[in-house]
Amino acid sequence: MEDSACAIAGITPLRGDAIAIDVESPAGFDAQPGQFVKLTFDVDGEAVSRFYTISSPDVTDTFELTIELDPDGEVSPLLEDLEPGDELVVSGPFGRDFYEGEPRVVILAGGPGIGPAVGIAERALADGGDAAVVYLDDDPLYEDRLTAIESDGAFVSILGPDGDFDAAVAAAIDDGAVDPQLFIYGFADFIDRATSAVGRAGGEADAAKIENFG
Repeated sequence: MEDSACAIAGITPLRGDAIAIDVESPAGFDAQPGQFVKLTFDVDGEAVSRFYTISSPDVTDTFELTIELDPDGEVSPLLEDLEPGDELVVSGPFGRDFYEGEPRVVILAGGPGIGPAVGIAERALADGGDAAVVYLDDDPLYEDRLTAIESDGAFVSILGPDGDFDAAVAAAIDDGAVDPQLFIYGFADFIDRATSAVGRAGGEADAAKIENFG
């Protein structure tokens, strides 16, 4: 999809530095949980683009973007001022590391990586599959969605910095009869920690679908 003006359907504050934006899906928009879109903003007369990963299980009518605001960032002041009915310039989807109907998924998420993690888990469960989420963050997002996912039969582990991440990863990988498709979403230091934990748990880190947020 080339640049399209898409209306904002709703904005949900998640905590002080994070928001979820529901965007109306344009005609013909086809994306899977874990793919990302590009938003383009006018900053002092110059086009500035940022990429955000889809965090909703589908894009039938709207799609959700989970965004952590950076008070020193170029576009965060613009994002903070958005209201329902405003329009965003959207293109995409992009990305190759997304949910493709795998019967069992294990998603390791750090920080804002929980956005695509909950979307993938919700979609996998809706499709009749199995899901596990291991989430590392000292100020968790989407605890309500994670509780619902767990109630629907998924393995869910939410850990702070001092939690036993290796044990949680090993338990998530072992929690099922079918070999899982691994997904890893987060910043570079989390990616390194997660891939190492997968290796120690006997998993195949090389086969993981990984999105590095920087």
